[in-house]
Amino acid sequence: MAATATTSYNFKKTTVVPSAKDFVDIILSKTQRKTPTVVHKHYQIGRIRQFYMRKVKYTQQNCHDRLSQLLNDFPKLDEVHPFYADLMNILYDKNHYKLALGQLNTAMHLIDNVAKDYVRLLKYGDSLYRCKQLKKAALGRMCTILKRQNQSLQYLEQVRQHLARLPSIDPNTRTILICGFPNVGKSSFINKLTRADVEVQPYAFTTKSLFVGHMDYKYLRWQVVDTPGILDHSLEQRNAIEMQAIAALAHLRSAVLYIMDISGQCGYNIEEQIGLFRSLQPLFSKKPILIALNKIDIIGVADLSDEIKSQFQNIRNEGIELIPMSTVTEEGLFDVKQEACEKLLAQRVEIKLKSRRVNDIVNRIHVATPAERDNKDRPVFIPDTVKQKMSTDSNRNKKLMRDYEEEQGDDYILDLKKEYDLSNENEKYDVVPEIYEGKNIADFIDPEIMQKLDILEREEELREAAGIYDDDIDEDDEGYTEIRKKADLIRRKKKLLALKNIAKKSRNKPTMPRRKIKVPRSRLEKFQSLDDVESMDIGTDSNTTSRKRQSVSKEAQLRKRKASHSITRSQSRPRDESAFADPAQKAKARLLTKKSQKRIHVGALKGESDRAIPNLKPKHLFAGKRKQGKTSRR
Repeated sequence: MAATATTSYNFKKTTVVPSAKDFVDIILSKTQRKTPTVVHKHYQIGRIRQFYMRKVKYTQQNCHDRLSQLLNDFPKLDEVHPFYADLMNILYDKNHYKLALGQLNTAMHLIDNVAKDYVRLLKYGDSLYRCKQLKKAALGRMCTILKRQNQSLQYLEQVRQHLARLPSIDPNTRTILICGFPNVGKSSFINKLTRADVEVQPYAFTTKSLFVGHMDYKYLRWQVVDTPGILDHSLEQRNAIEMQAIAALAHLRSAVLYIMDISGQCGYNIEEQIGLFRSLQPLFSKKPILIALNKIDIIGVADLSDEIKSQFQNIRNEGIELIPMSTVTEEGLFDVKQEACEKLLAQRVEIKLKSRRVNDIVNRIHVATPAERDNKDRPVFIPDTVKQKMSTDSNRNKKLMRDYEEEQGDDYILDLKKEYDLSNENEKYDVVPEIYEGKNIADFIDPEIMQKLDILEREEELREAAGIYDDDIDEDDEGYTEIRKKADLIRRKKKLLALKNIAKKSRNKPTMPRRKIKVPRSRLEKFQSLDDVESMDIGTDSNTTSRKRQSVSKEAQLRKRKASHSITRSQSRPRDESAFADPAQKAKARLLTKKSQKRIHVGALKGESDRAIPNLKPKHLFAGKRKQGKTSRR
């Protein structure tokens, strides 16, 4: 598996495994989309060979990448932690799992070989037809190899889904492992201690897989693993549910918490539960063990028979502690948690002290212990002033702020300035100066500002009463009315000029000179002489006074240009207008140009390396003859 999964065991990121049919469709559709699609007979044979060789190589590379990604994503049993290797063997059968991955690996190499053989044949293809048939055969053989792996792909998809549902158990962190007979209260215990939400029911084997919860103790993160119930019979007779608990007991470095139901409501008496503990004891080697006597709310430990008590005493003599508890009343629950955590912490510290790394660190540390110089007694020195203050403080009962608050109740106001230690007691309640940019704000505040404001307000009232602020201008005055009319006219004129400038700027097309615009004969008949025709302002009327002003200013220039026969640059016309007599002829020419270019534009969208596909139908399913197979497959 990838390095990330090997260290953190996050199986949720494994790629989805498609079925064989979907796999073939994905591969061929991608080949169709990512490679050129058009080839012709008149191309050179080298170009035709390259066209089909590219398709074969691309298909092979795509298959190789996808299969190798699947093989890398799935965990390798030899590389993962032994706990996960055993768990996968129990759940999925190690041999079947390895066989499925091996078949995919073989299929990947077969596809590589097929592509290599057909690329070699395509190098000697002598025609477009032969190259096409070789490409068809190569892709067909690759798809056949993929279709034969259908069962392996389906099995691996089921394994992937199940792996994604497995809890993320870190085999190396601080762990408390809960085990025991079914229905003794293991799931209730983990629900009380952690944020896990494990289903609790009054029948056996409610928990069918491993569950993990997390808790904090001494500012450290702990994981609590709830295992399915175990029955007391031989290893060969245990089913997959029980074997999950056995794998956790065998491989996880943890503190083992064996829970017993002393009330017998689980369906198994105490002798059977002690017998299961004895049979599992080889798995508890080198692990701190703790037995929790659950359901003391139903029956107490003192109410048990002497025979049971003697058996419990024998277990205590072996150094295994028994703690009574109840998951219903939560009595003794946190004592069990504290004892299990302390035992595991002590064991982990002991293991670290025995390691070589600790020896390397201890060699660098020197603990200094001071030796006595002489027999002279050197007691602790306390100054007399401090002793005097201590004696006075002990005799005097100082009144605290809390006492003041209790006396005054709701009227109490916290006074922090009361406790200020100043040389002059009268300065306690002085205003603290506020300094801004090195200056005291109080220096810039006039203390008599409110009195001055009152004086100003009274003066203003007297002025208003005297009528100083009365308006002398009579709105009905004739002079004032005339001024207003002129002002309105100026405003309107300004607005019109602004609109005219906006209209000028918005015109994108070049304006046609008035000399070039055709004049109707009916208009020419109104003028008696040629001078009248020359002086007429074409395209104007009585409303456009501004244009008349412009025409007057340009008359001299127009006459000069008319007198000279030379054609200057200023009189030249654009190329697309110079050949047309009128706008209608120009529009017709534009339409004909557009029609002639239409065919070129349509043809320009197609080419040998065109990536556009007008529809999403894969070509290998919807093109060609249907002599063999169906539309869905060839």
